[in-house]
Amino acid sequence: MPVNVLVCRDSYKRRQQEAGLRALFLGLISLLAALGTGVAARAEPVHRIAMHGQPALPADFKSFPYVKPDVKKGGRVAYGVVGTFDNLNPFILKSMRTTARGMLDPEYGNLVYDSLMQRSRDEAFSLYGLLAETVEYDDDRSFIQFNLNPKAKWADGQPVTPEDVIFTFELFRDKGREPFSTRLAKVEKMEKVGERSVRFTFNDQADREYPLLIAMTPILPKHATDVATFDQTTLKFPLGSGPYRVAEVKPGERIVYKRNPDYWAKDLPSKIGFDNYDEISVEYFLQDSSLFEAFKKGVVDIYPEGSPTKWTRSYDFPAVQSGNVIKDTFTPKTPSGMLGFVFNTRRPMFANIKLRQGLALVFDFEWVNKNLFDNAYTRTQSFWQNSTLSYLGVAADDRELGLMGDIRNRINPAILDGTYRLPVTDASGRDRNVLREAVTLLREAGYSIKDGKMINEKGEPLAFEIMTQNEGQEKLALAYQRFLAALGITASVRTVDDSQYQQRSQSFDYDVIIKSFPSTLSPGIEQVRRWSSEARDRQGSENFAGVADKDVDRLINNILQARTTEDFVAAVRAHDRLLINNSYLVPLYHAAAQWVARAKHIGRPSVVPLYGYQLPAWWDETVQ
Repeated sequence: MPVNVLVCRDSYKRRQQEAGLRALFLGLISLLAALGTGVAARAEPVHRIAMHGQPALPADFKSFPYVKPDVKKGGRVAYGVVGTFDNLNPFILKSMRTTARGMLDPEYGNLVYDSLMQRSRDEAFSLYGLLAETVEYDDDRSFIQFNLNPKAKWADGQPVTPEDVIFTFELFRDKGREPFSTRLAKVEKMEKVGERSVRFTFNDQADREYPLLIAMTPILPKHATDVATFDQTTLKFPLGSGPYRVAEVKPGERIVYKRNPDYWAKDLPSKIGFDNYDEISVEYFLQDSSLFEAFKKGVVDIYPEGSPTKWTRSYDFPAVQSGNVIKDTFTPKTPSGMLGFVFNTRRPMFANIKLRQGLALVFDFEWVNKNLFDNAYTRTQSFWQNSTLSYLGVAADDRELGLMGDIRNRINPAILDGTYRLPVTDASGRDRNVLREAVTLLREAGYSIKDGKMINEKGEPLAFEIMTQNEGQEKLALAYQRFLAALGITASVRTVDDSQYQQRSQSFDYDVIIKSFPSTLSPGIEQVRRWSSEARDRQGSENFAGVADKDVDRLINNILQARTTEDFVAAVRAHDRLLINNSYLVPLYHAAAQWVARAKHIGRPSVVPLYGYQLPAWWDETVQ
């Protein structure tokens, strides 16, 4: 080969090597710069964030699709609740369940405190700007930066600052209740960036939902919060940045909010069509029957109805007949959720899964539905029934089985293939076939019937208490008591007042309790609060069943770490299967509809969002 050809070839190789080295060098420089500044590959400011996929609304959206944008604001509304209150601080454990409604409220709205971002109830889990005008985050969600709206201010006129945000999270960590107390648990660093931004950099324990939880956290004013007394109950009127101020308090009877005419966010797209009343009052009643009578007389303007029988039979009073009360039925597009008798597995007897499975079979849903509810309800078989997240009718595929691993060996094969259903009885209350199946499971748990009593191997009778909080729960418990008695099982029923119920449920002082577990299309951190080992002994948590199971923990973590829709759906279904298999509760029933009666002068939007009716978007039609 000619020499000149060899020289050219060697020269070409050197140039290629040098070019490669230069490219590598520049790449390293870029990487080091990114690491040094915390800037990730994609971190441009955006107006929204979603748990999965992309949010539905563009950057220039004018309002949420389920509000009336041009609504005339003014007038008043009176809500009614059963219970009492002795506290205006919703962020502390003490009196957590007797805090005045409306302070931090999923039904009436967060009237006093704004969060960094606002949730759209027409999407599974998407947030849009509120206190934060824009956000920045990378594809891995290793950090999130909130750029505060320069218009954001407190009710006293002072601006909302990054220092307020940092102060709030540190105060919640030190003196707040769950879940606020754990908001920094997965944060490696929280820092002010520039004049009006706060950045949260996450540690290796964080998941893709965590930035959204940070974004939904209400923010408190540093200059108007007493740190020393923050963990004590108070009736002092708070200062917030929200649309309303507390105007009047009668402890245990009434709280009144008045709209702040200078509310900074009233023209923000995420707040257009909300906060429409000049005055909101929340009236308290000792019993639901008293509340219903107050609604019939016009003392209360809106009455959400939970009983299909009552909805059918009890709305024949004069105000309905004259048209002054309107009955509305809404059909949300969300999962069923779960209502049930919850076994406290902190009690040794309920640690036995066979016992729980047997007791679950004893409840005769068909008898209850026929005799108490005019067959208005559907039996709940899954925590996410009526959605693609449910295991019902769907066999676990390779993706889901892969997420389960060895856990699949613990699960009933019928639950794995999606065919399992709770047995349908003959509605007699004593269906022999079903009771025989229950007795078999109880025998496997170490129990047998002797002299008409269900006893264990030590001769101790199977007996426990069901704690209830109202007449409706008591009726269910008495029916269950009757079914259990057929097998020689003694279940006492104890109905306690609201304050005792809240104290005992908060400290897990019960054998069996009736609880509701609402489900969404974007389950996440609430599953940690309800079912994880870390929440089991934390007072005020929602782990009412006392679950501490590494397999449950693992399946919850799969939900939190899912990055694709396919992985997310598979993870939720696997979790659903294990919860049903483990029988932590006796599944009860659900209705496909939401029922609400309202005074004629209360108006509502024509569009019903994904999650059903939204009271904060309603208004007073007497306003001219």
